[in-house]
Amino acid sequence: MPNRLAKEKSPYLLQHANNPIDWYPWSDEAFEKAKRENKPLFVSIGYSTCHWCHVMERESFEDQEVGDALNRHFVAIKVDREERPDIDQIYMTVCQALTGQGGWPLTVIMTPGKKPFFAGTYFPKSSRWGRAGLLDILEQVADKWAKDWNKLIQTSQMITEQVQFKPGGRLTDEPLTDIATRGYKQFKQSFDKQYGGFGSAPKFPTPHNLLFLMRYWKQTGEASALDMAQKTLQSIYRGGINDHVGFGFARYSTDEKWLVPHFEKMLYDNALLAMAFLEAYQATQKDFYAEAARQIFTYVLRDMTHSEGGFYSAEDADSEGVEGKFYVWSPDEVRQVLGRENGDIYCRVYDITESGNFEGHSIPNLINALPEEYAQKLGMETGALQQLLEDSRQKLFAHRDKRVHPFKDDKVLTAWNGLMIAALARGAAVLEDVRCREAAEKAERFIRNKLQRLDGRLLARYRDGESGLNSYLDDYAFLIWGLLELYRSTFQVVYLSRAIDLTHKVRDLFWDQEDGGFFFYGTDSEQLIARPKEIYDSAMPSGNSVMAANLLQLAAITGDSELEELAVRQVNAFAGTAAEYPRGYAYFMTALLFASGPTSEIVITGQKDDPQVAEMLRLVQQQYATGAVLIYRPEGEKNGPDSVQLEKLAPFTREQKSIDGRATAYVCQDRACREPITETEALGSLLQ
Repeated sequence: MPNRLAKEKSPYLLQHANNPIDWYPWSDEAFEKAKRENKPLFVSIGYSTCHWCHVMERESFEDQEVGDALNRHFVAIKVDREERPDIDQIYMTVCQALTGQGGWPLTVIMTPGKKPFFAGTYFPKSSRWGRAGLLDILEQVADKWAKDWNKLIQTSQMITEQVQFKPGGRLTDEPLTDIATRGYKQFKQSFDKQYGGFGSAPKFPTPHNLLFLMRYWKQTGEASALDMAQKTLQSIYRGGINDHVGFGFARYSTDEKWLVPHFEKMLYDNALLAMAFLEAYQATQKDFYAEAARQIFTYVLRDMTHSEGGFYSAEDADSEGVEGKFYVWSPDEVRQVLGRENGDIYCRVYDITESGNFEGHSIPNLINALPEEYAQKLGMETGALQQLLEDSRQKLFAHRDKRVHPFKDDKVLTAWNGLMIAALARGAAVLEDVRCREAAEKAERFIRNKLQRLDGRLLARYRDGESGLNSYLDDYAFLIWGLLELYRSTFQVVYLSRAIDLTHKVRDLFWDQEDGGFFFYGTDSEQLIARPKEIYDSAMPSGNSVMAANLLQLAAITGDSELEELAVRQVNAFAGTAAEYPRGYAYFMTALLFASGPTSEIVITGQKDDPQVAEMLRLVQQQYATGAVLIYRPEGEKNGPDSVQLEKLAPFTREQKSIDGRATAYVCQDRACREPITETEALGSLLQ
């Protein structure tokens, strides 16, 4: 019989709806039952595409003996960490404090007052190889609760007191540029010169680290910062972490070479990697990076897009219960699809061998050499080989499409959609790709129509016709980032206006009046045992880091003194924390780079249908001008409303009019304004 989870929308909770466990979602009902019956709560936190979550379900949560033990002595709760990152963040901190490590599945046992006294990650059903078994843990906790529950209550109180979040407010006299320089040096010290990336296996792409390095290079001219970013991006692309047949990148590599991935694909990784490839293209003008970004967009728009425009969350690592089965090949199967001659060429280029590189099969990769490096060996023209490989890829993709696909988590998360909107909007401007612009705008409309209440409050999750859960800081921060990129891509003032409105909401719901910075969940949300205020940039940039960058840009675009003061307070709130270990705060350091300058405000004005206006805008959009904000002030009767709205948002643009009816650029650098420019070539020279 299905349990209570059958009524939920979360794909992760629905995966457990037929377990022999009386699961509850996180709810007042569960905690009231625990209080009424004086039982501890067993809370299991995971997500739908988590490999070890699936393993623990098969071993334990589908097992009647485990179900009986949980139902007898505990109130059991399942939590989707992607729907409730507030709960996950708090109890993951507990797990890391108690065990020195974390991960998913996250297992927490707590009092009816939500205070934890035990935490860990994956546990097998029975004890083995020195790892405690779940049945043994449940028996010991039940016995302890029955005989000495007061002791567990005291322990939970002590743990709760130790995990209160108070980052922020640590002032530092160190110049912002010095903090960023130390961060660069820390990355340089741990850089893997052979394979790219930082440290040893497992390796995560962590694209915001690369964004920082490229922007650091742009500001300082430190060539090795750009070199590290390029080496890492090239290695990631060439490795098996990149799906060379269907495109899109897996979550991380289990080895130092980027060869063997943990095969699940996450929307946020692909959004941030697309942004990193686009910035690398802007910085170097190498087509390789542009093509890498295009491939990510092809994957997302083909496989991860809701019919009405939002983007799905993830694809699983497993299919038919086997990790990676969907993605691996044998030479015989490749030859069967392509024929012997073309199959042999494809196998040689993409390292598909009889012995294999993953459990007897092969993950396609380009670690040994790029296709153009094989052309001469094969006696072929580079263009001819590339065409053969692309034709082969399409045939292999069509063949692979007949396999049993990995599970797709089709919920739409506001935060992750904000990141993809930002990447697509940047792609629209940099690649001059209408497809990207249309997809970004359609996704923004989806969020506005499906994930925003009439009072303006954002919601966090949409699935199967239902929206729910008050949004968190990340949802607002990432969506504002997306709106800023949309404005820079389309120059529709509505996106800038919406970004400012959401920023005011963030201030009202999340701002810490005492120490500065933004809390993770709002004043109108469920108040948990702690209120996190995160600045550490882990798999994704923190909401506080992104808000620092957003505020600085909005203050520069609008000239609004209140936004500028909020930006200063935001930077000051966390600079001291970041100074302790700058490498851990890479995206926050991109905000520090912007704050420390040099910065530019570029206003281009003129008729929207003037080719020179379009050329000036395109010129600035494609420049790697990391310290610049770009504003378009339209003139003419058709653009009257946009011009009036822009003047309300950015009053300083009121007097910046076209000269003699010609496209005109007003450029101010470090608060000093240049003479207006009416020649595109002169603007290009100044930007260079």
